[in-house]
Amino acid sequence: MSLRSTFRALWTFGKGVSAGLPDADASRDPIGLFKEWFEAARQSGLLLPESMTLATVSADGAPSARMVLLKGVDERGFVFFTNYESRKGRELGENPRAALVFHWAILERQVRVEGAVTRISAEESFAYFKTRTRGSRIGAWASRQSDPLEDTRVLKQQVETYRKQFEGGEVDLPPYWGGFRVVPARIEFWQGRANRLHDRLCFIREEEGWQTMRLYP
Repeated sequence: MSLRSTFRALWTFGKGVSAGLPDADASRDPIGLFKEWFEAARQSGLLLPESMTLATVSADGAPSARMVLLKGVDERGFVFFTNYESRKGRELGENPRAALVFHWAILERQVRVEGAVTRISAEESFAYFKTRTRGSRIGAWASRQSDPLEDTRVLKQQVETYRKQFEGGEVDLPPYWGGFRVVPARIEFWQGRANRLHDRLCFIREEEGWQTMRLYP
Protein backbone atom coordinates (compact mmCIF):
# COMPACT_ATOMS: atom_id res chain seq x y z
CA MET A 1 0.00 0.00 0.00
CA SER A 2 1.43 3.37 -1.03
CA LEU A 3 1.74 6.31 1.37
CA ARG A 4 -1.04 8.10 -0.50
CA SER A 5 -3.31 5.06 -0.22
CA THR A 6 -2.51 4.75 3.48
CA PHE A 7 -3.53 8.35 4.12
CA ARG A 8 -6.69 7.85 2.07
CA ALA A 9 -7.55 4.69 4.04
CA LEU A 10 -6.98 6.45 7.36
CA TRP A 11 -9.11 9.39 6.25
CA THR A 12 -11.96 7.09 5.15
CA PHE A 13 -11.65 5.06 8.35
CA GLY A 14 -11.75 8.20 10.52
CA LYS A 15 -14.70 9.63 8.65
CA GLY A 16 -16.63 6.37 8.94
CA VAL A 17 -15.90 5.88 12.64
CA SER A 18 -16.75 9.48 13.53
CA ALA A 19 -19.76 10.07 11.27
CA GLY A 20 -21.20 6.57 11.01
CA LEU A 21 -23.83 5.58 8.46
CA PRO A 22 -26.46 7.86 6.89
CA ASP A 23 -30.02 7.97 8.20
CA ALA A 24 -32.42 5.13 7.39
CA ASP A 25 -34.13 6.95 4.55
CA ALA A 26 -36.58 4.95 2.42
CA SER A 27 -35.42 6.81 -0.70
CA ARG A 28 -31.79 5.81 -0.24
CA ASP A 29 -30.30 3.45 -2.84
CA PRO A 30 -28.28 0.55 -1.32
CA ILE A 31 -26.58 -0.27 -4.61
CA GLY A 32 -25.39 3.32 -4.88
CA LEU A 33 -24.12 3.23 -1.30
CA PHE A 34 -22.33 -0.07 -2.00
CA LYS A 35 -20.61 1.45 -5.03
CA GLU A 36 -19.43 4.39 -2.89
CA TRP A 37 -18.01 2.03 -0.28
CA PHE A 38 -16.44 -0.22 -2.88
CA GLU A 39 -14.72 2.73 -4.55
CA ALA A 40 -13.43 3.92 -1.16
CA ALA A 41 -12.04 0.42 -0.53
CA ARG A 42 -10.46 0.34 -3.98
CA GLN A 43 -8.83 3.74 -3.55
CA SER A 44 -7.56 2.84 -0.09
CA GLY A 45 -5.01 0.52 -1.70
CA LEU A 46 -6.43 -2.69 -0.25
CA LEU A 47 -5.35 -5.87 -2.01
CA LEU A 48 -8.33 -7.31 -3.94
CA PRO A 49 -11.11 -5.17 -2.48
CA GLU A 50 -13.44 -7.17 -4.75
CA SER A 51 -12.88 -10.31 -2.63
CA MET A 52 -16.07 -11.60 -1.05
CA THR A 53 -17.18 -14.63 0.90
CA LEU A 54 -19.80 -16.64 -0.95
CA ALA A 55 -21.96 -18.93 1.21
CA THR A 56 -24.14 -21.61 -0.35
CA VAL A 57 -26.27 -24.46 1.00
CA SER A 58 -26.62 -27.97 -0.43
CA ALA A 59 -29.92 -29.74 -1.04
CA ASP A 60 -29.63 -31.46 2.36
CA GLY A 61 -28.99 -28.18 4.21
CA ALA A 62 -25.20 -28.33 4.64
CA PRO A 63 -23.62 -24.86 4.35
CA SER A 64 -20.27 -24.10 2.74
CA ALA A 65 -18.34 -20.89 2.09
CA ARG A 66 -15.36 -19.75 0.05
CA MET A 67 -13.77 -16.56 -1.29
CA VAL A 68 -14.62 -15.43 -4.82
CA LEU A 69 -14.20 -12.16 -6.74
CA LEU A 70 -16.93 -9.67 -7.55
CA LYS A 71 -16.88 -9.01 -11.29
CA GLY A 72 -19.81 -6.67 -11.67
CA VAL A 73 -22.54 -4.90 -9.72
CA ASP A 74 -25.56 -2.90 -10.83
CA GLU A 75 -29.24 -2.58 -9.99
CA ARG A 76 -29.75 -6.22 -11.05
CA GLY A 77 -27.29 -7.63 -8.52
CA PHE A 78 -23.77 -8.89 -7.83
CA VAL A 79 -21.97 -11.03 -10.44
CA PHE A 80 -19.22 -13.63 -10.07
CA PHE A 81 -17.94 -16.40 -12.36
CA THR A 82 -17.21 -20.06 -11.82
CA ASN A 83 -17.39 -23.59 -13.19
CA TYR A 84 -21.07 -24.54 -13.03
CA GLU A 85 -20.04 -28.12 -12.17
CA SER A 86 -17.96 -27.06 -9.15
CA ARG A 87 -19.26 -27.60 -5.63
CA LYS A 88 -20.65 -24.08 -5.41
CA GLY A 89 -22.15 -24.41 -8.87
CA ARG A 90 -23.86 -27.67 -7.98
CA GLU A 91 -25.14 -26.29 -4.69
CA LEU A 92 -26.54 -23.20 -6.38
CA GLY A 93 -28.28 -25.50 -8.86
CA GLU A 94 -29.86 -27.42 -5.97
CA ASN A 95 -30.62 -24.38 -3.82
CA PRO A 96 -30.41 -21.12 -5.80
CA ARG A 97 -29.91 -18.76 -2.88
CA ALA A 98 -26.67 -17.35 -1.50
CA ALA A 99 -25.11 -14.90 0.94
CA LEU A 100 -22.12 -12.63 0.31
CA VAL A 101 -19.87 -10.82 2.77
CA PHE A 102 -17.41 -8.06 1.92
CA HIS A 103 -14.96 -7.21 4.71
CA TRP A 104 -12.64 -4.22 4.38
CA ALA A 105 -10.85 -4.51 7.71
CA ILE A 106 -8.68 -1.40 7.48
CA LEU A 107 -11.84 0.70 6.99
CA GLU A 108 -13.79 -1.23 9.65
CA ARG A 109 -16.54 -1.88 7.13
CA GLN A 110 -18.58 -4.90 6.14
CA VAL A 111 -21.40 -5.40 3.64
CA ARG A 112 -23.67 -8.44 3.78
CA VAL A 113 -25.87 -9.44 0.85
CA GLU A 114 -28.54 -12.16 0.74
CA GLY A 115 -30.74 -13.17 -2.16
CA ALA A 116 -31.74 -15.49 -4.96
CA VAL A 117 -29.18 -16.54 -7.56
CA THR A 118 -29.59 -16.81 -11.33
CA ARG A 119 -27.21 -17.60 -14.16
CA ILE A 120 -26.33 -14.73 -16.46
CA SER A 121 -26.55 -15.21 -20.23
CA ALA A 122 -23.90 -17.09 -22.20
CA GLU A 123 -23.28 -13.87 -24.15
CA GLU A 124 -22.51 -11.96 -20.94
CA SER A 125 -20.30 -14.81 -19.71
CA PHE A 126 -18.34 -14.94 -22.98
CA ALA A 127 -17.85 -11.17 -22.95
CA TYR A 128 -16.13 -11.48 -19.57
CA PHE A 129 -14.34 -14.75 -20.49
CA LYS A 130 -12.57 -12.98 -23.35
CA THR A 131 -11.04 -10.48 -20.89
CA ARG A 132 -9.24 -13.24 -18.98
CA THR A 133 -5.67 -14.18 -19.84
CA ARG A 134 -5.32 -16.96 -22.40
CA GLY A 135 -3.80 -19.19 -19.72
CA SER A 136 -6.83 -18.69 -17.48
CA ARG A 137 -9.18 -19.51 -20.36
CA ILE A 138 -7.26 -22.71 -21.10
CA GLY A 139 -7.35 -23.50 -17.38
CA ALA A 140 -11.14 -23.22 -17.35
CA TRP A 141 -11.28 -26.03 -19.91
CA ALA A 142 -8.64 -28.17 -18.19
CA SER A 143 -9.95 -28.03 -14.62
CA ARG A 144 -12.77 -30.28 -13.43
CA GLN A 145 -13.22 -27.91 -10.51
CA SER A 146 -13.89 -29.51 -7.10
CA ASP A 147 -13.48 -33.09 -8.43
CA PRO A 148 -10.77 -35.32 -6.85
CA LEU A 149 -7.32 -35.00 -8.49
CA GLU A 150 -5.05 -37.97 -7.85
CA ASP A 151 -1.96 -36.55 -9.58
CA THR A 152 -1.18 -32.98 -10.66
CA ARG A 153 0.40 -34.42 -13.81
CA VAL A 154 -3.10 -35.21 -15.03
CA LEU A 155 -4.05 -31.54 -14.78
CA LYS A 156 -0.87 -30.50 -16.59
CA GLN A 157 -1.65 -32.98 -19.37
CA GLN A 158 -5.16 -31.56 -19.68
CA VAL A 159 -3.77 -28.03 -19.92
CA GLU A 160 -1.42 -29.13 -22.70
CA THR A 161 -4.23 -30.93 -24.53
CA TYR A 162 -6.42 -27.84 -24.62
CA ARG A 163 -3.50 -25.55 -25.37
CA LYS A 164 -2.90 -27.54 -28.56
CA GLN A 165 -6.61 -27.74 -29.35
CA PHE A 166 -7.01 -23.96 -29.32
CA GLU A 167 -3.55 -23.11 -30.67
CA GLY A 168 -3.72 -20.25 -33.12
CA GLY A 169 -7.39 -19.56 -32.54
CA GLU A 170 -9.97 -18.20 -30.10
CA VAL A 171 -10.51 -20.09 -26.86
CA ASP A 172 -14.21 -20.90 -26.75
CA LEU A 173 -16.37 -20.52 -23.67
CA PRO A 174 -16.71 -23.91 -21.94
CA PRO A 175 -20.37 -24.97 -21.80
CA TYR A 176 -20.02 -25.59 -18.06
CA TRP A 177 -18.50 -22.20 -17.18
CA GLY A 178 -20.09 -18.79 -16.67
CA GLY A 179 -21.52 -16.20 -14.36
CA PHE A 180 -24.01 -16.14 -11.53
CA ARG A 181 -25.89 -13.07 -10.34
CA VAL A 182 -26.94 -12.70 -6.70
CA VAL A 183 -30.18 -10.70 -6.80
CA PRO A 184 -30.25 -8.95 -3.41
CA ALA A 185 -33.28 -9.27 -1.18
CA ARG A 186 -31.40 -7.92 1.83
CA ILE A 187 -28.26 -5.75 2.08
CA GLU A 188 -26.68 -4.72 5.36
CA PHE A 189 -23.95 -2.12 5.83
CA TRP A 190 -21.79 -2.35 8.96
CA GLN A 191 -19.53 0.50 10.07
CA GLY A 192 -17.22 -0.02 13.04
CA ARG A 193 -17.42 2.69 15.69
CA ALA A 194 -15.95 3.47 19.11
CA ASN A 195 -16.78 1.31 22.13
CA ARG A 196 -18.13 -1.39 19.82
CA LEU A 197 -21.29 0.67 19.31
CA HIS A 198 -21.16 -0.13 15.63
CA ASP A 199 -23.51 1.32 13.03
CA ARG A 200 -25.70 -1.14 11.09
CA LEU A 201 -28.05 -0.09 8.31
CA CYS A 202 -30.27 -2.76 6.72
CA PHE A 203 -32.15 -2.61 3.39
CA ILE A 204 -34.90 -5.15 2.65
CA ARG A 205 -36.35 -5.32 -0.85
CA GLU A 206 -40.09 -4.85 -1.17
CA GLU A 207 -42.32 -4.60 -4.24
CA GLU A 208 -42.30 -0.81 -4.20
CA GLY A 209 -38.63 -0.39 -3.33
CA TRP A 210 -36.41 -0.80 -0.29
CA GLN A 211 -37.41 -0.79 3.36
CA THR A 212 -34.60 0.63 5.50
CA MET A 213 -33.92 0.26 9.21
CA ARG A 214 -31.13 0.60 11.72
CA LEU A 215 -30.08 -2.43 13.76
CA TYR A 216 -28.57 -2.65 17.23
CA PRO A 217 -24.80 -3.30 17.15
